[in-house]
Amino acid sequence: MIEVIQGQPAGTLEFKVTGKVTGDDYDDVLIPALEKALEEHDRVRLLCQIGPGFESYALDAAWDDARMGLKHWRGFERAAIVTDVTWVSSMVRALGFAMPCPVSAFPLDDLENARHWLGEPLGGIKITVGPDNSLSVKLIGKLEASAYDGVSDQLDSFIAKHERIRLLLDLRDFDGWQGLAGLGEHFNLVRDHRHAPERVAIVGDAEWQRLAERVFSHFINAEMEYFEASAYDEAEGWISASS
Repeated sequence: MIEVIQGQPAGTLEFKVTGKVTGDDYDDVLIPALEKALEEHDRVRLLCQIGPGFESYALDAAWDDARMGLKHWRGFERAAIVTDVTWVSSMVRALGFAMPCPVSAFPLDDLENARHWLGEPLGGIKITVGPDNSLSVKLIGKLEASAYDGVSDQLDSFIAKHERIRLLLDLRDFDGWQGLAGLGEHFNLVRDHRHAPERVAIVGDAEWQRLAERVFSHFINAEMEYFEASAYDEAEGWISASS
């Protein structure tokens, strides 16, 4: 059976799975609760506690599980799976990187930590307006899709005041993306604003960040330069210098 746990923070859906799960459990309990949550929130954070006492999924439940994921995957912001069922936690760890949102597995006795992980910020984007037409964008931690909420509007507002902008992209505290949806939002942001920069400085200290500079140079029609983390002041000077 599937039981929805009431009293969770806004935008969070928690449910408990025990016994044998059937398609009716999905149709009558989980899917209505999820669709109601998505009517009230753009994205939903999920916590699924599997056990104690979990037995199995019926075939129709497994199909409903796949169907629900495909239909609503863009609405999932983050998911925590709490279980001592070995094959479930192993599958989450093995396939979590390919999921559209951040997914993490926790043991049954770690339920409170799972709830904390769902609620805490994993990363963020800080935008600072510099002199003239320069803008600093700092990526912090591991970014999920929600970290990009409002960023496009801020960029649009700044670009509307300047024909071409100079961008300093600070990756010194950036650890990558949580889930494919976060990466997708980043590519959408680059695509939608690729014509605005005339000069881009990327500051970081990881080899993959150098690779990102080479990849994005094919999409952005701008003068681009990579700087080591220790050369941040040099990057600022390069951004503001005359062409």
